[in-house]
Amino acid sequence: MDRPYNPKGRRDVTDALEDRDLNAVARNRPSSDHPIWTEPYPRRVRAVLDGVTVADSTRALLLLEAGHLPVYYFPPQDVRTGLLEPTGTSTHCPHKGDASYWSVRVGDRVAADAVWSYQDPLPGRTDIKGYMAFYWNRMDAWFEEDDEVFVHPRDPYHRVDVLSSSRHVKVIVAGQTLAETHRPWLLFETGLPTRYYLPRADVRMDLLVPTDSQTQCPYKGTARYWSARVGDTVEDDIAWSYPFPIPECPRIANLVAFYNERADIWVDGELQPKPDTPWSRPRAQ
Repeated sequence: MDRPYNPKGRRDVTDALEDRDLNAVARNRPSSDHPIWTEPYPRRVRAVLDGVTVADSTRALLLLEAGHLPVYYFPPQDVRTGLLEPTGTSTHCPHKGDASYWSVRVGDRVAADAVWSYQDPLPGRTDIKGYMAFYWNRMDAWFEEDDEVFVHPRDPYHRVDVLSSSRHVKVIVAGQTLAETHRPWLLFETGLPTRYYLPRADVRMDLLVPTDSQTQCPYKGTARYWSARVGDTVEDDIAWSYPFPIPECPRIANLVAFYNERADIWVDGELQPKPDTPWSRPRAQ
């Protein structure tokens, strides 16, 4: 599963979540019959390893599967197959069939078993026959057109809506009010709890300690983090902000949000229940 590279060598939130947790997020999509489908993806999609473009296509397919994150599938004509080396690895999917694997070699760099393909898929899955897919985190960078994409392909059915509000939001940690506002921005994201983004002027920034942690979201951008220090209590990386969100999500720029899972958040005088998500526990350092 995909984890953005962290030049500081620290584990970031997606790294700490591990594959099982990212898939847990994906599993929020209800499914009774395990639907799988592909859609034409007319955007130019590129995968880069060690400065070399390994795949470059305007006719990729986006495969969407219940319980999984989206995956690009490339026609082999749009893959630098001369950089691929077949391996003896194979896997079986009860919904797609048997997959064959290739490693990618660029100079001295080898991305082992980075590519797979269903050369003879099960009936009903001939749409991906011969197409090639890549493990996201085994490439160095991904682009849609000329914009870099992080973490995983964007799901066209995944929405992020940011709405202005006059609701009274108060954030308390260890009995101390860290933020209180009547002008929050509420972020609604498919399958995730409501997040409350607050103006910095309404946040006790003096009680927050910046950390080196950062995460990347394909729908919002790169986030930076603070820990809360209240007396002897320290809540690591409990708050975050997107200083420069992607152009599609400008309203949250420089606002501060707190994990509902770990802070007491009051909205219009009512304590909000703590959701049970992969972020319910402090992440490992």
